[in-house]
Amino acid sequence: MAVVDILPVLSTALAVVFTIVLYRHWRSRPQARYLMWWLIGVVCFGLGTLAEAITAIAGWHGPVFRLWYIAGALLGGAPLAQGTVYLLFAKRTADRLANGLVAYVVIAAGLVLATPLARPAADATLSGKVIEWGWVRLLTPPVNVYAVVFLIGGAAWSAMQYRRRGDASSRVLGNSLIAIGAILPAMGGALARAGADNALYVTELTGLLIIWAGYRVIAGDRVFSIHHSQQRVT
Repeated sequence: MAVVDILPVLSTALAVVFTIVLYRHWRSRPQARYLMWWLIGVVCFGLGTLAEAITAIAGWHGPVFRLWYIAGALLGGAPLAQGTVYLLFAKRTADRLANGLVAYVVIAAGLVLATPLARPAADATLSGKVIEWGWVRLLTPPVNVYAVVFLIGGAAWSAMQYRRRGDASSRVLGNSLIAIGAILPAMGGALARAGADNALYVTELTGLLIIWAGYRVIAGDRVFSIHHSQQRVT
């Protein structure tokens, strides 16, 4: 096992600790839906890196691949994005978007579990190419677009709003870090598909660290949202 293969193990361990932190925060404010979705997002992130770690250590296995594809490739940053939705929109709108996201993901995940898989080479990395029902892979981009629009776009937009208001405080820094941290794994995935197989592992670990840093900057300022309309959260 190469040294770089240890990175998913580190990412998983980091995700576990971050999950505990978010859980404690959410339990102190159970009405804050955005915290619940951020918690779900970090859990999914950790499951995805866990699948990568198992594959690096024990080789490719079908059930592990399905876990990775659902938690990582399919969901990606969508749960984190849904948390942002609860901060950007009224609760009724956010609930409707959440119901639509859950229904879509449940159907897509069911198809991922049902599709036959082509057995890859012994040294193969995790890749959606093994899915024999190729059209199932077309269900992933809409969820990823949802994540880009609301997680990366939402965090960046909020940071710009604070900056425009002249509030160059920790809110601007925190939101900027969240946006940067969220986009890094997506960039790593694109590089991996282009042949840089180790890029994803590096960007996952770095991205999670940066997202956590953004969360800590905001939380340390006693501001627990990435949008100034926190009163919308119920």
